[in-house]
Amino acid sequence: MYTAVALDGPAGAGKSSIAKRAAKALDFIYVDTGALYRTIGYAATLDGIEPVDSPEVDALLAKTKVDLTFNDKGEQIVLLNGEDVSGFIRTPEASMTASKISAIPKVRAFLLDLQRNMAKTHNVIMDGRDIGTVVLPDAQVKIFLTASPEARAQRRYKELLEKGMDVNYEDILSDVKERDYNDSHRATAPLKPAEGCVIVDTTELDFEQSVEKIISVIKETI
Repeated sequence: MYTAVALDGPAGAGKSSIAKRAAKALDFIYVDTGALYRTIGYAATLDGIEPVDSPEVDALLAKTKVDLTFNDKGEQIVLLNGEDVSGFIRTPEASMTASKISAIPKVRAFLLDLQRNMAKTHNVIMDGRDIGTVVLPDAQVKIFLTASPEARAQRRYKELLEKGMDVNYEDILSDVKERDYNDSHRATAPLKPAEGCVIVDTTELDFEQSVEKIISVIKETI
């Protein structure tokens, strides 16, 4: 019997980095579902397809194969039709495209089995927007990780600056708020805390404190 941890929350809450560190500490596999949607969005961008429900997106899915694999450090590698695209899907543009494409029901259905199969064959911490509500509703541990929009924008701003990118804090804050609205108001699998989840607000916590909090919630639950 494998243990599944569903970690949901808004954009920029630190889900990926926190989940990755917690998974390593617990010897779980970390599954970044946002990367899957980013990959579909990236595929659409490559083909010049608008990220809206359309026959063009249907055709794109029909010829698209997305796989998750892991390197010897346990880090997730995302493959698009056999090609590692992990380095191409982390831009602000890719983030916004992912938000739009993830609202398409057929895209969500396309990726659902891949995500569920991971939880059937590994102990996982899986992060996303609808893991506890839709993807893994029977997960043993459900956590909703959040922080204020300002705190999330500041963290993203700092992260992108450290990567040498020319970014503006107000633009990032605007993107965070727009993403929050889009994710929570979409018709399919809107962002919301899962029933019975533990809500963890990291606005006042630093990274290490956030990781410790998540690990303690997981250990107390399982």
